[in-house]
Amino acid sequence: MSDSRSSSRTGPLSHIRVLDLTIARAGPTAVRLLADWGADVIKIEPPPRLDHTGRSITGARRGADEQNLHRNKRSLGLNLKSEKGREVFLSLVAQSDVVVENFRSEVKYRLGVDYESVRAVNPAIIYASISGFGQDGPYGTRPGVDQIVQGMSGLMSITGEPGRGPMRVGVAISDTSAGMFLGQGILLALLHRERTGEGQWVHTSLLEAMLSKLDFQGARYTMAGEVPDQQGNQHPTQVPMGTFESADGLVNIAAPGARMWQRFCEALGASDLSDKYSDAKRRFKQRHALVDDINAVTRRFTTEVLVQRLNEAGVPCGAINDIGQAFEDPQVRHLGMVKPAPHAEAGDLNLVRSPINLSAFPQPARFRRAAPDPGEDTRALLAEFGFDAETLQQEDAI
Repeated sequence: MSDSRSSSRTGPLSHIRVLDLTIARAGPTAVRLLADWGADVIKIEPPPRLDHTGRSITGARRGADEQNLHRNKRSLGLNLKSEKGREVFLSLVAQSDVVVENFRSEVKYRLGVDYESVRAVNPAIIYASISGFGQDGPYGTRPGVDQIVQGMSGLMSITGEPGRGPMRVGVAISDTSAGMFLGQGILLALLHRERTGEGQWVHTSLLEAMLSKLDFQGARYTMAGEVPDQQGNQHPTQVPMGTFESADGLVNIAAPGARMWQRFCEALGASDLSDKYSDAKRRFKQRHALVDDINAVTRRFTTEVLVQRLNEAGVPCGAINDIGQAFEDPQVRHLGMVKPAPHAEAGDLNLVRSPINLSAFPQPARFRRAAPDPGEDTRALLAEFGFDAETLQQEDAI
């Protein structure tokens, strides 16, 4: 879809209009990819509840989580349960490029906003869906949330210290992974439409995303029937690679392979270790003893000295930061991973930028706007599409 929108917006997706029906985290993660790179994203949500002054009750929208998920969007309050509200939605579909949803499967059919219904008014539409377990199958109607899928996918069984039981990852890894995969799928579908004019249904699930993210750990099973187990902070196959003790804390070191191992030993003056564990097979078989022996060496040095000395020797080594230390790290500050989003009432809100860098579209210094309050742009958007807000309000559409 090419129109005047592209002249007033920047980014490679400035000509794309997206209708965002998503909630929670997985779907919004996919839409954020599009919004950050210029797409005109209209977040469709239920008409907001109002307080006694007639203002929207924002709920969690002004918190860090939703601000980071919904920046660069506009919000339209629309009652999809009413016939008129659905009619308005389909009118928007006819003038849009992408619809993204993460309803449970039966919900979209009950509301009449499923792929076939949407395709009937716009055959070129890209319809994108995220679910917990897939659009059909034995678990197709189950609700799915991140931690449930972390457990079912096997991820928790390989996370944590050996013998201490399964452990969840500290972020919503299945939600955000599924969102990233769906975002990629949407871009693939847009490329296909550019060549053929054809729209299509793109979908993934938290379970599919996590099985894919198991990567080589999953392939160890699919190829050889090997079931990986927990290795804590030590790499399951590369030795030595993991967390080791320093004089003032802990540090991560990666020194697998003959050349890297030799560099490590030389940098720390540990010729005895080099001799004792000169063979890669021995390092792997005696990995637990090796960790103890490495700790005896690394405890002689502070984290700062280890990081400097080993990196100078070409051996990857890094501190183990908390979140605050990570964002204050000089390299992170150099990369400019934090930038402000202007909010009309709260001022500038510092949020985490997209990690993608494009030479043709340098990262802007600021986000276009902070996440909108629910329904904040309803009247302006309805006017933009030629609807009268007063009439629609009387018809229970907004």
